[in-house]
Amino acid sequence: MTVAKLEPATTLAELQETKPDRVTIVVLSGDMDRVMAAFIIATGAAAMGMQVTMFFTFWGLNVIRRQGTASAAKDWLRRLFGVLNKGGAQGLPLSRFHFLGVGTRMMKRVMRTSKMPAIPELLSMAQDLGVQFIACTTTMGLMGISKDTLIDGVDQLAGVSTYLAEARQGSVNLFI
Repeated sequence: MTVAKLEPATTLAELQETKPDRVTIVVLSGDMDRVMAAFIIATGAAAMGMQVTMFFTFWGLNVIRRQGTASAAKDWLRRLFGVLNKGGAQGLPLSRFHFLGVGTRMMKRVMRTSKMPAIPELLSMAQDLGVQFIACTTTMGLMGISKDTLIDGVDQLAGVSTYLAEARQGSVNLFI
């Protein structure tokens, strides 16, 4: 009987050294403050030379939809989703203190006076820095969102297996 020699276990530090500098961010939320955080992290990582992939799903798809685009869905329920979710990075509500839009307008004003870029500007910066945008095909189908309602610059339409393949290669994986 032969006994197999086991290799020493890989330490966390060794594992981190072998992983490439890649960041994946799942953007699930369509709330302005959460989306802003996702883009600040994405642009910061990209500016540091990291490869960044943002995977937009559920309400996060509203960020990469052209503003005011209607759903082309055949059934009334998905069309209703399209009416309720007009899309566009400019029209996202705050997660708290939205107050029928008053809180969101106040936040945007504070951001302007502080010279903080708005979400459309952060989105553009992310694209300029090479951040990859992936739209979730499963959610697009559920919500009646078609490719032609998305902004220019969405790199890929894909499902969870594509995201997981990206995340497996990443050293930082976030869910916002």
